[in-house]
Amino acid sequence: MSEVPTLYEWAGGREAIERMIGCFYDRVERDDLLSPLFPGGVSAEHREHVTTWWCEVFDGPPEYTERLGGYPAMLAHHRDLSITADQRFRFASLMSLAACLISSSSRASFTARSSSTAFLSLLQSTRAPAAARSC
Repeated sequence: MSEVPTLYEWAGGREAIERMIGCFYDRVERDDLLSPLFPGGVSAEHREHVTTWWCEVFDGPPEYTERLGGYPAMLAHHRDLSITADQRFRFASLMSLAACLISSSSRASFTARSSSTAFLSLLQSTRAPAAARSC
């Protein structure tokens, strides 16, 4: 029996996750609800850190924990931003869309989209709008 790949491997590794994060933040910079969280745009350093975070979340190398402080550090970066329920939903919607747009195969698309959507849905504990965007 062959070994089951991790979500990181199945999605296409760091290169695919980096494309997804790039696509996501390109949309965030143009979004009226999310762009105010990034005055001056999303830096290359932030994109790299978020890529490293998602690689680890998808069971890739534990570089975010080893190099950047792990989950407690990620929470600390976001704690005082006063992110609204609408912003959390838009974040999840744009991330799901980015996963769809960068996928090169139906398997990768399914994996990236369903994994990111499931994980990001945890961020939407206060409410969810009636309709969500789809690819």
